[in-house]
Amino acid sequence: MVDAAPAPKTGGGSFKDKDKPVEVRLSNIIAAKAVSDAVRTSLGPKGMDKMIKTSNGEVIITNDGATILKHMAVLHPAAKMLVDLSAAQDVEAGDGTTSVVVLAGSLLGAAQKMLNKGIHPTTIAESFQKASHKANEFLTEVATKLDLADRESLLKSASTSLNSKIVSQYSGLFAPIAVDAVLRVIEPATAVNVDLKDIRIVKKVGGTIDDTELVDGLVLAQNVVKSAGGPTRVEKAKIGLIQFQLSPPKPDMENQIIVNDYRQMDKILKEERQYLLNMVKKIKKSGCNVLLIQKSILRDAVNDLSLHFLAKLKIMVVKDIERDEIEFICKSTGCKPIADIDSFTEDKLGYADLIDEVQSSGSRVVKVTGVKHAGKTVSILCHGANSLVLEEAERSLHDALCVIRCLVKKKYLIAGGGAPEIEVSLRLQEYAKTLRGMEAHCFQAFAEALEVIPITLAENAGLNPIAIVTELRNRHALGETTAGINVRKGAITNILDENVIQPLLVSTSAIELAAETVKMLLKIDDLVQTR
Repeated sequence: MVDAAPAPKTGGGSFKDKDKPVEVRLSNIIAAKAVSDAVRTSLGPKGMDKMIKTSNGEVIITNDGATILKHMAVLHPAAKMLVDLSAAQDVEAGDGTTSVVVLAGSLLGAAQKMLNKGIHPTTIAESFQKASHKANEFLTEVATKLDLADRESLLKSASTSLNSKIVSQYSGLFAPIAVDAVLRVIEPATAVNVDLKDIRIVKKVGGTIDDTELVDGLVLAQNVVKSAGGPTRVEKAKIGLIQFQLSPPKPDMENQIIVNDYRQMDKILKEERQYLLNMVKKIKKSGCNVLLIQKSILRDAVNDLSLHFLAKLKIMVVKDIERDEIEFICKSTGCKPIADIDSFTEDKLGYADLIDEVQSSGSRVVKVTGVKHAGKTVSILCHGANSLVLEEAERSLHDALCVIRCLVKKKYLIAGGGAPEIEVSLRLQEYAKTLRGMEAHCFQAFAEALEVIPITLAENAGLNPIAIVTELRNRHALGETTAGINVRKGAITNILDENVIQPLLVSTSAIELAAETVKMLLKIDDLVQTR
């Protein structure tokens, strides 16, 4: 037996190497699926939590998909795309960040089977894209229209989002806070979006999550400066927000002043005193009785002498206002930031009926109520026994706010508990039968991949996924479009009776973004490293 001689290599030899694109695609799929499998266990109300230790030693406990992936040290470029996918879903919908990654992992698994059958990657990618649009059409068909005046439905949606969080037992407290916060900063009849920057979450360690409250106005985590004996409660407050320092000017870094005479020393101190007194008098002349001072990195924002003068003139002082708080304070109180003492005039001041430093669950906060522009902004004062719980409570509240924002953007609701995924899966399988050729195979694979959500929900709840999903398919085939997995009872029930509902936008954006990411991964056929 004689072996055939190898064919002579031509100039296009590298192009004929067909194994490399297959290997690159397989490597990308395996890496991305590994990321998907890592967060899969945290999906749903019975999902597990992850404890993450960051590089600087900080510990985070969460089951929010976007947070888990953000802190993961992911090296593979394809796996990083799934991290970006989760971040994109967080921006677009705010919720469903775990679902979107699990869905993308399942679609990649389906694509791998198609590739093994010899179907071209471009055909799979384009078919998946079409299937995602068709899936979203079917989802819109099964969705029910929502009126923003229907407070009950909004509460149910927020509760559904909170049920999968660590703080799920407080969903009865957080859901109304999230709904009221959003409804106060929008005009329900005309609104098409919500700017979540108008809702500020202030975190304070101390007390329990039960002490969390919604404040119609402004809450400052900083304390009033009391060292000089200034007031801690001011009615009919005129608020000035300054970005300059109430302390004597300093020479440049390199310069040194050597004083060797007591008379010169006295003169410097006298000048210093006069300089500060003139500044404080100008502030008082404008009618200001509450002074907020921005944090300074150059020199002390305020010194003891200026605090003494301010206290004598009965002006309340709150210092160390962060730069990112400025915009919210200005919007809430109507004040304008003042950059230098010469421009400190009455028209730059904000107004509030009452500013008071209050004791709240073992910590002190400054509450500003009766603000000039009531209804434009709200604050949520969030309490927790420790920083881990507090951080997770803030993330959960943010997700609940995002769910309400989704309903303002797109006023449609769908059932939860895996019901919409199974319904769309069955409808896509029916639709696939009307197609011909490779496209039909790809649509069928896409439809089967959608079942990963109910399968994962069942697995995480400790149920038999095969039995549950088979029964779920059967119930939907019989026309029960809202039949879903009730993880608390461990059975298939009408999920609307259990008040498990979610915004349409969360599911549609998840399917669309997952399909888009899978398409990009399938189109990559080479991985080149640059220097």
